[in-house]
Amino acid sequence: MFEQQCWWVTGASSGIGAALARALSLRGASVILSGRNQTVLKAVAADCADALVLPFDAADLSTARPMADRAWQWKGRIHGLVNNAGVSQRSLAIETDFQVYQTLINLDLLAPIALTQALLPRMVAAGGGHVVAVSSIAGIVGAPMRSAYSAAKHGLIGYHDAVRAENEHLGLQVHVIAPGSVKTNVSRNALNADGSTRGLSDAVIEAGMPVEDAARDMLDAIARGQRELILAQGMERDIALLRRSDPDALFASMSAAVGSGFAQKTAATIPDTTDPTRSV
Repeated sequence: MFEQQCWWVTGASSGIGAALARALSLRGASVILSGRNQTVLKAVAADCADALVLPFDAADLSTARPMADRAWQWKGRIHGLVNNAGVSQRSLAIETDFQVYQTLINLDLLAPIALTQALLPRMVAAGGGHVVAVSSIAGIVGAPMRSAYSAAKHGLIGYHDAVRAENEHLGLQVHVIAPGSVKTNVSRNALNADGSTRGLSDAVIEAGMPVEDAARDMLDAIARGQRELILAQGMERDIALLRRSDPDALFASMSAAVGSGFAQKTAATIPDTTDPTRSV
C-alpha cells in the first residue's frame, strides 16, 4: 500500500524513526525525514530511494505550519504522517523539576499536535491518509520514573483517538502504536530530575526488540488498517492489557514494585559507549 506514496517521519535521525524511514522506502514510499541533526538525517536519507531532508526543532511550535507547507509542496500530497519525535525521562516525580514536565509535554505532546493540526485540513481535503502516533506502553500505564513521559504519551493517545473519531468517516486513518522496550537510545537521551541528559541505557532497553523488527510490525499493522498496536511482549504487554481489564490490580502491583525497590533497580544502567550524536 505504500508504493508511490509520500510519508513524513519525525524523529527520523535514529531509532524507530530511522528504521521506519528505511522500511517505508523499501516498500516503495517517498519519505520526508525530520529531526534536529541535519548531518545524521542525510545519512539516513542516503539509505532511501527518494527522500527529502527537512530538519527543524519540533519543540519550536511556531515551525509546524511552515514546515508542513514545505513538506506538502515536495510531492503535492502527504499520504502519511508519523509523529515519532520525542524524549523520555528517568526520575521520581517528587524529585523532578517542573521544567522537565514543560519540556516533555511540549516535545512529546504539543509538537505532534501542532504538526497534525497543520496537516489535517489538507489531508482530509485530499481524500484522507494516515496519521501515526508513536506513543508507548507508558502511554497506557502510568509508569514509575516516567511521570512526565507518561503524561505526554497518555495525552498523545487521547488526542489521536479523538482525531480518529472525528475524521475516519472522511478517509483519515489514525494508528496509535504503543511500543514496549525497543533497542534504541531512548534511555540514554532521557532526562534526569534536573533536566540533564541521562547518558545511560537501561538493561531492558538493551535487551529489547530490534528496531528493524519494530518498524516492520508497525508498517504491517498500518497496512492492515489496525487502529492500535501494543508493540510489546511478555510482562510489558501484560501490564498494558491489565490496565484495561483490571486496573486496580495493576495499581496495587505497581505500588508494590516501587515499594520493593523498583527505582533502585531502574538505576542499574549501562554506560553510554555509542555515538553521542545519535538520538531517540
